Amino acid sequence: MAQACTASLGFVDTSLRDGNQSLWGAVGITTGMAETALEAIDRVGLSAIDFTSSTNLLMGAKAHGEDPWERISRARVAAPRTPLSAISTGMRFMSWERASETVMRMSLRLMARHGLRRLQIADPMNDVSSARTVARWAKEEGFEIVVAATTFTESPVHTDGAYVEAASAFAADASIDAVYLKDPGGLLTVERASDLIRALREAVVGKPLELHGHCTTGEAPLVYQRAVELGVDAVHTGIGPLSNGTAQPQLEATLQNLDAARISTNLDRDALRDATAVLDALAREQGLAPGPVMPFDVRPHVHQVPGGMMGTLQRQLGELKMTDLLPAVIEEVGTVRAELGYPIMVTPFSQFVGSQALMNVVSQRSGHERYSRLPDEVVRFVLGHFGKPLGPIAPEVIERVDSLPRTRELRETRDPRTLDELHTDFAKRLGRTLEEEELLLRLVMAEDVLESVRSSASAPRWQPRTVVRTAADFLDATGRLPNWTSLRVRVGGDEVSLVRPASQGARARTSGDS
Repeated sequence: MAQACTASLGFVDTSLRDGNQSLWGAVGITTGMAETALEAIDRVGLSAIDFTSSTNLLMGAKAHGEDPWERISRARVAAPRTPLSAISTGMRFMSWERASETVMRMSLRLMARHGLRRLQIADPMNDVSSARTVARWAKEEGFEIVVAATTFTESPVHTDGAYVEAASAFAADASIDAVYLKDPGGLLTVERASDLIRALREAVVGKPLELHGHCTTGEAPLVYQRAVELGVDAVHTGIGPLSNGTAQPQLEATLQNLDAARISTNLDRDALRDATAVLDALAREQGLAPGPVMPFDVRPHVHQVPGGMMGTLQRQLGELKMTDLLPAVIEEVGTVRAELGYPIMVTPFSQFVGSQALMNVVSQRSGHERYSRLPDEVVRFVLGHFGKPLGPIAPEVIERVDSLPRTRELRETRDPRTLDELHTDFAKRLGRTLEEEELLLRLVMAEDVLESVRSSASAPRWQPRTVVRTAADFLDATGRLPNWTSLRVRVGGDEVSLVRPASQGARARTSGDS
């Protein structure tokens, strides 16, 4: 077994963004929950926290009426030491439509203004030019760290040579600080990863190389171990219940494996235990299932359904009371992907493919033909609004799109207005000048979602409930409570008084006096 000392090995936590999306449909974590968890996660000593995306921000608004800017600002206060990261999947923000430069720059500027320091760019077409453009804009609008992805997939038209070429271009770009290999489908095998990571390590000269995988096939923990031995600088992991399953490998288990291989790390294990305890309590109290350890499964190499999309499909079918259709939908996903030219199964394309597959299966059950319903996003994809897929689109799909009256309306969707023009237009319409925060949300959010955000109070703080059975339990629990000055509680026959002087910390006294 390889022996190494890589105390500089970095870890990017994905619990609150990818773990939440992959395992809990992007709605399990509220602002108050994220805030509490971040206070512990921030002490672990991580390289970064993969905190949010436009999808996560939008789902927080839809499900909880939460203000996206408040969510970011409060997270920044809760985690002042560790860079908070957002992921951007191409030229879009919240809306599935391709954003104009004006809208894209505004979204980057506002995320940075409210406290995000790092941006991960994963262009869904692996479009190097587009990713480099977003990287330049991000730096100009206030992001400190930009990490660009070469996104892995399996298809007849995707090659390792293309991944290496993209990584080389990113490594040479002054606006890009690091490169990462992103495996949204968990498709990397140890053998394939060994060859690809060696080639990427040679191509990414003078900049860090990171790895982001998913446990969907059960191989990601093995791939991570091999990747560290091959010299990756950081791996993306989740904590406690927000790991495994279709999310990332668990940090706790990853550290055990690295310890066994005598690979050193510099994380605060006590802080990690505290973070795990908070997330475990959150999952337990909200009735949310932790990510299971996944068995070896080769089926994802066929359907390539990524973690977040699997959770979304299960939720959608549950709402339709058609959960029995999940196997048929997953099989249809592979067919639709081939017919659309093998798009990489990453946001937003995985959602496009998944939605179309779901519609096809439900339509067939109702006696209609496949593609009898086409969402606007799939029409835009076929029209080339998101770039050109590497594979050919099936002629029957193109014919179906061309026959739709709606297609004519969707051929041109970009908003040509400048920032000044947008401000002027909304001022005339609403009779007042908007702050950029409200302006952007009005551009990308549905009116009912925006109204829910505007009418909601500040997101409540969340604290885990603590079961106290003895005085010792109570003393342990109060040690984890923030901002208290004095407490006096009776526990059975014991009376406990605690005082926390501002300069001396807490003092405790117990007695048998009841």
